[in-house]
Amino acid sequence: MGKLSGKVIAIVTENGFEEVELTSPKNALEEEGANVHIVSPQKDKVVSWDKKNWGKDFRVDKHIEEASSGDYDAVVIPGGVINPDTLRRSEKAIAFIKSFFEQGKPVASICHGPQVLIETGALKGREVTSFFSIKTDLINAGANWIDKECVVDQGLVTSRNPDDLPAFNEKMIEEFMEGKHEGQKTI
Repeated sequence: MGKLSGKVIAIVTENGFEEVELTSPKNALEEEGANVHIVSPQKDKVVSWDKKNWGKDFRVDKHIEEASSGDYDAVVIPGGVINPDTLRRSEKAIAFIKSFFEQGKPVASICHGPQVLIETGALKGREVTSFFSIKTDLINAGANWIDKECVVDQGLVTSRNPDDLPAFNEKMIEEFMEGKHEGQKTI
């Protein structure tokens, strides 16, 4: 039995996510016994971005219209440049992600992924990190941006880039094991 046996985790993404930023956390979560669903505004599949070109197709397990945060213990938002810019345009995706903050459930996001979190209004006063190019965006959203491989703030786990995946995965699993935190800042 893994540390996350019985937990159901959503990975919310659009096309153009950085492939390793979905596959590495997904594999780490599944190795710990979690049931992981790819949730997307796309109906059948999403296409990754792999360094400099389009990558593999991944099956969508649940369309965003059918997804409820009540069915999940935590959520992961991978990065990539295209994914967050497209995902943040989906009102359903933003509402879905925001509901995790409202319920005090853990949220993990890497690289450009935290750009999506801006739309939730949940970053004010929180410590985060990200790919350096969106630092100003996160600060303008009220976050306290820190240049560190992994930052954890009351159930919110963020990292800068694929090089940080080992630290990101470790802290993500730890926070997902803990689940809702007593006194966790909700919105």
